[in-house]
Amino acid sequence: MDLAIANYGTNNVGILLGTSNSSFANQIMFSTGPNSHPCSLAVGYLNDDTMLDIAITNYGNNSVGILLGHGNGTFMTQTTYSLGGASPYSIGIDDFNNDNRMDLVITNIGTNNTALLVGYGNGTFASPTMYSTGSSSSISIAIGDLNKDNRLDIVIISNDTRTIEIMLGYDEFFPIQKMYPAGYNPWSVAVGDLNNDNYLDIVTADYTGNTVSVLFGYGDGTFQTRETYPTGSSPTYVAVADLNNDTRLDIVVTNSADNTVNIFLGYGDGSFTNPAIYLVGRYPESVVVADFNNDFIQDIAVANAEENTVSILLGYGNGSFMTHVQFSAGSCPYSIATDDFNNDTRLDIVVTNLYGNSVSVLLGHGDGSFASEMQYSVGIHPDSVAVGDLNNDARLDIVVSNRDSGLSILLGYGNGSFTNQTMYSTDLKTASVGVGDFNKDTQLDIVFVNQESNNVKIFLGFGNGSFFKQSTFSTGSLPVALAVGDFNSDDRLDIAVANWNDNQVSVLLRYDRGALKHEIKFPSGKGSRLRSFVIFDFNNDSQLDIAVANSGSDSIGILLGYDNGNFDSQMIFSTGFKSHPHSIIVNDFNKDGRVDIAAANYGTKNLITFLGNENGTFENQASYDADFDFPPLLLGANDFNQEGRSEI
Repeated sequence: MDLAIANYGTNNVGILLGTSNSSFANQIMFSTGPNSHPCSLAVGYLNDDTMLDIAITNYGNNSVGILLGHGNGTFMTQTTYSLGGASPYSIGIDDFNNDNRMDLVITNIGTNNTALLVGYGNGTFASPTMYSTGSSSSISIAIGDLNKDNRLDIVIISNDTRTIEIMLGYDEFFPIQKMYPAGYNPWSVAVGDLNNDNYLDIVTADYTGNTVSVLFGYGDGTFQTRETYPTGSSPTYVAVADLNNDTRLDIVVTNSADNTVNIFLGYGDGSFTNPAIYLVGRYPESVVVADFNNDFIQDIAVANAEENTVSILLGYGNGSFMTHVQFSAGSCPYSIATDDFNNDTRLDIVVTNLYGNSVSVLLGHGDGSFASEMQYSVGIHPDSVAVGDLNNDARLDIVVSNRDSGLSILLGYGNGSFTNQTMYSTDLKTASVGVGDFNKDTQLDIVFVNQESNNVKIFLGFGNGSFFKQSTFSTGSLPVALAVGDFNSDDRLDIAVANWNDNQVSVLLRYDRGALKHEIKFPSGKGSRLRSFVIFDFNNDSQLDIAVANSGSDSIGILLGYDNGNFDSQMIFSTGFKSHPHSIIVNDFNKDGRVDIAAANYGTKNLITFLGNENGTFENQASYDADFDFPPLLLGANDFNQEGRSEI
């Protein structure tokens, strides 16, 4: 084992390499710059080369220093990152955004904030993001998942406010939006790999332009300039699927003004045939592609808004289709989706009835025909519908966006019938809706557009059919439709939005930047003068707890944690009269399988230990007077001589 030391007075970092006789070689110095006054450091793998690196807080010049290691105990010249007017004090290293790259978190003196620098994995970092702490004297930091949500949280102790502050990690979802020109008044959007390069592309139906626009993706979240193909009159909805069994995606679009559907067969290189034309019902509004007669050939279903019907066009497998057959729906069928609602391996259909304030469910017979509709009440003017298992019971459920009354959730019984709706309030003019796991917790979430407020919103799912509201993300002007896919190949769902007014497509790339929220403060007591702390599970309940050194009140305090990020009041253990404990560490010092605590007492110039009982309490301390020439400040514990016991 080796040691790294931040030398405040001499403006450098000292490295003491361990020797085979349990001692250390002479210190090797690495400069941190004139008047830098480094006051703390952390060690980790900052550039993915399996060699340990060092991150330093340079208190004197308001910067963070990075020393990349060569793997032999030496380091490159320091690289620094400015923190502006903030004076950094304590530092931690960990992966806060789950991208397998190390990030930095720093407490700052004098500026009431904490800095987060996201790492790029090559030893460089993004500019700092500052989070308010309400304290100008945050002197120590620790990292752990305090509320069991698989996101790292941080704990800070602050001298001036005598508090322990908890900052819970959360997911920023879609901090980046990119805009791309589409055709005139894009009405709907779909995604698929149209040129067989393994990257998702975007297709829009351009209502006023009488075109479909295709934007080919580069796989990094960016897209080429659109290519357009002429359609019929007033195209509304677009879908992509392989209609002729050649493993190349094709395009289907409904033309509302001339009551037709266009079929564009794809060549697999991003180009398409001239459109074939098929008649359907009056004012075809939306379209879905699926195999409705179990012949392994894709068919088409269309919602005809002015005829109150659904048209079914059965496919021949070569890209051509039979004459449409119609089935009754409710008043003004507007949006359509398909899946197996009654678990009979036959596809069924659900359609929103815009003027009937209902959805119609048509159960499939498996031969391309359907039973009579069953209607279920939803909100006012249901605009869009999506399907998924929202409560993890292996039965499909329905979510509907209502233009004038929010979201409706109808949980499925698995036999083709559904519960009465549960309503969730939203902004007015809620339109296109989709489902997906946006926060990677294996539970389905809901995304929808708000037309009047020009944004999309995420409702995160609990996995039991209920949801809670999450952040809102801006789009272009008058968003009317959305589609979900992974546009930048990072295994996270992104969103494409068609914006009617400004003739653009918004691409919202899903990032997790390791954001922090929910600052929670716990008092440490008058005169406690917090100096340092550690987090550990002291009572074996699988929840992280906190131990603090109360220098002013001559004690250590234990705060036992709950799984929601909250903590009990402190249990106090005395360190002795005028002991003024400055630093604490944890380890199993007596090899009984229970974690113990050691404290450095600045006031009495000794070391004190507390043996753990495994329930969060500790036995009376033992005191070790080591004849320190100077008051002890900081502690470290490890097996320095490799004999299976911990030294201090």
